[in-house]
Amino acid sequence: MTLQYGSALCSIDGNIAVVTLNRPECRNALGGTIREDIIEAMAAADGDDNVRAIILTGAGSAFCAGGDLRELYQRAAHGQTITEKTEPIRDRTLLAVYEARKPVIAAVNGPAMGAGMNLALAADIRIASTHARFSQAHTMRGMMPDYGGTYLLPAILGSSKAYELICTGATLDAEEALRLGLVSQVVEPSNLMDRAHSMAQTIARNAPIPIRLAKRAVQQHHQGGLCEALARETAAQNVCYESQDAREGLRAFLEKRNPTFQGK
Repeated sequence: MTLQYGSALCSIDGNIAVVTLNRPECRNALGGTIREDIIEAMAAADGDDNVRAIILTGAGSAFCAGGDLRELYQRAAHGQTITEKTEPIRDRTLLAVYEARKPVIAAVNGPAMGAGMNLALAADIRIASTHARFSQAHTMRGMMPDYGGTYLLPAILGSSKAYELICTGATLDAEEALRLGLVSQVVEPSNLMDRAHSMAQTIARNAPIPIRLAKRAVQQHHQGGLCEALARETAAQNVCYESQDAREGLRAFLEKRNPTFQGK
């Protein structure tokens, strides 16, 4: 089943949803209605109780070229600030990916530039095609990173390397992104979606409750120290212990069979 939300598509097949940025004529730049469309498509995927993993990708040759520079120029020329016009929808777009209850895999099929790079960083896991490119190009246009870039990039690479990439606007190819830990795998373009689907299916076979709770715990790893992390783990583990899925998982182990998880 494929649903169209303007410039975004949501395809659901069993436990896997694919959300596609579908503005290939402008390399999926974040202009027009695409931000609202991404929010709707992500809500459809995340709100489907059968879906256990979401793949985020781009149509055509690019993942996302970033902000629509023509639109940004028009706003600047008319003296419109970000907060007056775009902050709420910009932030909601990023949070639709970052705060999804289900794990999100970014299948980065081509360039992910500026805000497009940060949209990929908001995903939980990133798999890159050999055609992928990454750049914090904002300073080259007289702007600074938005869409969470100053939060997400240091969390992945550390503050020094993140600031270097922001200051220089350097473009990373897929292999360099892999070396830095920005992506977890690099594959040939023809294998990208198969690899993303394979990972999504592996995730979907496991218990969704601890996967959801672990996502939040990992996102909060920098908040406080080890003692705070241990407390969060205990609270989450107690939720898991009380679930039917935990009993099923333990029973299946003892009975030497594969478990069947219901998300309950």
